[in-house]
Amino acid sequence: MTKRALIIGGGIAGPVTAMALQRAGIDSEVFEAYDRGAEGVGAFLTLAVNGLEALRLLGLHDLVCDLGMDTPVMEIRNARGKLLATTSQPSRTLRRADLYQALRDEAVRRGVRIHYGKRLADASATSNGVRAVFADGGEAEGDLLIGADGLRSRTRALIDPGAPRARYVGLLNTGGYAEGVRPPGRPGVCYFIFGRRCFFGYMIHPNGEVWWFANPPSRREMTPEELAAITPEQWRARLMDLFEGDTGPMREIIAATPRIVPAWNTYDFPRVPKWFGERMVIVGDAAHATSPSSGQGASMAIEDAVVLGKCLRDVPDTADAFAAFERLRRERVERVVAQGKRNGDGKAPGAGGAFVRDLILPVIMRQVEKRNALAWMHDYRITWDDRVAA
Repeated sequence: MTKRALIIGGGIAGPVTAMALQRAGIDSEVFEAYDRGAEGVGAFLTLAVNGLEALRLLGLHDLVCDLGMDTPVMEIRNARGKLLATTSQPSRTLRRADLYQALRDEAVRRGVRIHYGKRLADASATSNGVRAVFADGGEAEGDLLIGADGLRSRTRALIDPGAPRARYVGLLNTGGYAEGVRPPGRPGVCYFIFGRRCFFGYMIHPNGEVWWFANPPSRREMTPEELAAITPEQWRARLMDLFEGDTGPMREIIAATPRIVPAWNTYDFPRVPKWFGERMVIVGDAAHATSPSSGQGASMAIEDAVVLGKCLRDVPDTADAFAAFERLRRERVERVVAQGKRNGDGKAPGAGGAFVRDLILPVIMRQVEKRNALAWMHDYRITWDDRVAA
C-alpha cells in the first residue's frame, strides 16, 4: 500500500520534499499556513553546488539553472579597500521568490496538492497513522507527517515541547536591488566588505542590476514589531551612516536602491535534540536552521528532502526510517551550522580586532583554498540508487 504523507510548510523545503517522496513512491499533500504563496517575499539566497546537485537527482536542476546568476568567486576587502582574499566557491545566487515559485509550480505540475491557509495547530498519532488539526478547524490524516515549517516550527514543538528556541546570532539582515549604478567589479563575483561598523556584500547581475545585503549589528534581539516599525527610508539613512567613511561602493549602491528590504533578525540552531516522534519528523530549518553566513540553508533543506525520501523508500517501518534519516543527516548539518556561526561571528564589528583580522584572514583563506578545506561541505553528493539500511 502506498504511504501518504502530510507535509507542513509550503516554502522551499515543502515542495521539494513532496517531489522527493513522489520519486520514492510516496504520495503527499502540502499544507501552507499562509493564505497565499510566497511570491515576492524575501530577498535572495545562495544555492551551493551540493544543493544544485541534490536538485539534479529530482530532475529540478534545469528548472533553476537560468534563475539568478552564477557566483563562483568570492572577493573580500576591508573598510580601507584593501583586498584580503579571493577564493572560489561554486554557487548560484537567485531571488528566493523566484526559486519558491519555480519549485512550487513544478510540484503542482507533477500532481502535488498544496493547500493554503492551513496553519498547523495540533497533530497526534492514530492507530495506523497521524491526524493533523489546523487552526481553521480542518483536519487531515496520513501515514506520517513531515514538518518543513521553518524556524518557528509548530511540528518541532509537538514532537518535543521542551525543544530549545533558535539562537539569535547578533546580526540583522537587509538589502535590496540597485539600479543605474556601476560599482567596481564584474558578474560572477560575490564582493564582501568588512566595514568598520557593518558588513556588506554585493553581486552584479549580468543585466546590470546590483544585488546587495548588509548585516547591521544588534546586540539585542529586536521584536517583530520593532523591526516592522522601521521604514525602508529609515533603514536607508541608518545604513548610509554605518558606512560613512568606509572605502567601497556601499553608499552609492544603497542610494541607488528604490526600496530597502525590511530587516530581519538572523538565527541558527546549534542542536535540536529530537527530530522525530512516532509518526512525525522535521526537515530543513525546522531541524537545523543555519545562519545565512553559511550560504547553505536552502541546500541543506534540499539534501534533507532527498535523503528522507530514500529512507522512507528503503526502510519499511516509519519510525526506523526517521531514525535512519537522522543518523545520515545530523552530523553533517550540525557541522554546517557551526561553520555558519563562525562565518557570522567574523562579520561583527571589532570581532577579534580589525587589525588582527586583516593580518590573519588572508592566511586562513589561502590555506582554505590550498587544502580545499571546505570540500566536505561543497563536494557532498547523494546517490539515489544506494539503499538505506535501517
